[in-house]
Amino acid sequence: MTAPVIGVLALQGDVREHIAALAGAGADARPVRRPAELDAVDGLVIPGGESTTMSKLADIFEMREPIDKRIAGGMPVYGSCAGMIMLATEVLDGRPDQRGFAGIEMTVRRNAFGRQVDSFEAPVEITGVEGEPFHAVFIRAPWVERVGAGVEVLGRVTEGPAAGRIVAVRQGHLLATSFHPELTGDLRLHRYFVDLVRAAA
Repeated sequence: MTAPVIGVLALQGDVREHIAALAGAGADARPVRRPAELDAVDGLVIPGGESTTMSKLADIFEMREPIDKRIAGGMPVYGSCAGMIMLATEVLDGRPDQRGFAGIEMTVRRNAFGRQVDSFEAPVEITGVEGEPFHAVFIRAPWVERVGAGVEVLGRVTEGPAAGRIVAVRQGHLLATSFHPELTGDLRLHRYFVDLVRAAA
């Protein structure tokens, strides 16, 4: 079975960690900064980082329109943390000039769990991912306040002050989490996405 080629949007954020996790999950993983590099991939990961910076760099590197087109054409995309913000149709507490790819019909709140000091870890059960709850690492993370009819909620925080908050969603070929699975060594979510890309190819 040929390994699907999955790019990691390498404008800013934890690119190396996602590339390592994708490779471990059976993908041919590579950084993507230019439209020509995007043309060569079957799927894309938008990593955690700073969503406002990523938004600006997407314009500078002329990546916005090519990514919009590929999303519209059915390319699977997975966004973690800032990547979730970039995939949302509506962002609360964002900057007015901030623009994402608006692929998933959802409203997310930036830095919803608080600033850097409020980063935390919690167990999250993910629908479609077998085994024990996911050990989720949240770093100045967003959460989802509203989802559209076509969006499947895959995971919520199960305990603590944020219990019940939506932190993992899927809409067709698009996947997003508030947390950073690339930082834990648990490859189950990356395998889930690799399978999604394989099925779409």
